[in-house]
Amino acid sequence: MPHLLQPAQNERFRLTLNTDGRTHPVENILAVSTLICGLVSFVGTFFPGGHVVSSWFGTLGFGLGLYSQYISATTPQRSLNIIGIVASFVGVALGIARGGFLP
Repeated sequence: MPHLLQPAQNERFRLTLNTDGRTHPVENILAVSTLICGLVSFVGTFFPGGHVVSSWFGTLGFGLGLYSQYISATTPQRSLNIIGIVASFVGVALGIARGGFLP
């Protein structure tokens, strides 16, 4: 059974969100969008005046991430969703703490 632990020599490592062999375009777009919203929200907290961007993108990313998690089909999609949801939550929390949704 050693062939189960390591991939065959002719197989190369592939980075994909579709580990079940089927395409999931909507789920993939939602997972990547959640991650992007979360990163924008988190990074926005490091800039003065970025609390507005952080608050709005964090709220959008958190809601989008919860829906994306609900309809996700594969484990890599769920992993991206969780990273994006956590980053969105931290970004929105810090954004609200530093000034909130309005300038």
